[in-house]
Order: sequence, then structure tokens, then C-alpha cells
Amino acid sequence: MGPPQRKNRTGLVVGIVVASLVVLGVLGLAVRLLAGAAGGFPEATHRLIVPKALLDGQYTLDQDLSATAGEEALKGTHDSKIRDPKPVVGQYSSKSPQGTGALVVSGMYGRFKDPEDARKKMLDGAEDAEGATVAVPAKDITPPGSDITLSCQVLIVKQGGVESSLPICAWADENTGASVGFVTPQSTQQKPGAVDLAKFAEATLKVRAEARQRL
Repeated sequence: MGPPQRKNRTGLVVGIVVASLVVLGVLGLAVRLLAGAAGGFPEATHRLIVPKALLDGQYTLDQDLSATAGEEALKGTHDSKIRDPKPVVGQYSSKSPQGTGALVVSGMYGRFKDPEDARKKMLDGAEDAEGATVAVPAKDITPPGSDITLSCQVLIVKQGGVESSLPICAWADENTGASVGFVTPQSTQQKPGAVDLAKFAEATLKVRAEARQRL
């Protein structure tokens, strides 16, 4: 018998882990990350952090899972296009007169040899999670006034007999990449095709600006 095969989980793949990261009785998110190899990589100039709040304080941090769920997801994974990966996973919540919301950031920082490829693969595998189905396939969105392109999709998540829409957007640059899942009182009740992905792309771009720091 030969040695066991290494898992090849290419990209920053978002999974739904209902048991461990339950948000409002709807769903939770986790990451399956990847490790990298050497050769032809950009300089490390930026990192990701888990801020105490995001989107101008609208969402406050509930749990920093980087050293637990993030590190566990990183074990045994491999991708030759990313070097020196470090996981970043944060779970946030918000309260408003319209109801309670949540936001989960799951990603990594390191040295990305092919950011466009990483971004496009970030959302792969989401429908492998229990109760999740891709309702609106991933598409690229570049918010007005920005030169950053994001990939966004909508999942339908079934839990307790209830279906909810979950928009997720992802970015990747030479040093950072993450997927951001949103649970809002409005979007969870919308039909998948009615979810305004352009709005969530802009919010994800702002999350990037608030979580990305120069080394």
C-alpha cells in the first residue's frame, strides 16, 4: 500500500458547517484552506486581521476562529500556487430594528502566485456542505470606481424545514484572499435571483479594506 493521498482543496473554499458555526439558527460558515509551494511568488507586503468590528462598526466580532477552525482546515491541504498560508476566520453579528444579522469572513494571507485563479476557485465546493445548494452560480463583479474584481454567488441553505438565501463574495490579491458570507434579515427571505450581489460585492470590498493591513 502506498502513502495516503494528500487532500487537494484548491482555493479558499467556503463550506457550510451547521453544527459548529450556527448563525441565528440558519447556518454557519467555515473554510477549507490550502498550503503552498515555493518558486516565483510575490513579496509578502500585506496580511489579514480579524477586526473587532466590520463595515463601519455595523458588525461586531463574536468569535475569532483562526487558530481553531482555520488551522484545522489548513492541515493536510496543498496548492502549488500559494506559499506561507495563514488562516483567518472571523464570525460577526449585527442587530438592527429589522432584525439580527451575521457575517463570516473565512480566508488566508500569504503569497499568491495566481490571484485570479484563487479567487475563481474560492467558492468551489460550497454546495458540498450539508443542506446547501448553489442557486446563483458565481460571477465576477467589479464595483464602480474600483479596480478589484470579486466573485459572488448565492446559496440556498435548508435548515429545520426553512430555506434561506445566502450571498457570498470572494476576493484574492497577491497577499490576501477571503470569502465573506452575509446573513441579513432581508436577503435570507429573498428569492436567490432577487439578491443584489452588486451590493454585497461592495460590502465585501469594504471588508477587505478594513481587514487588510500592510506588514
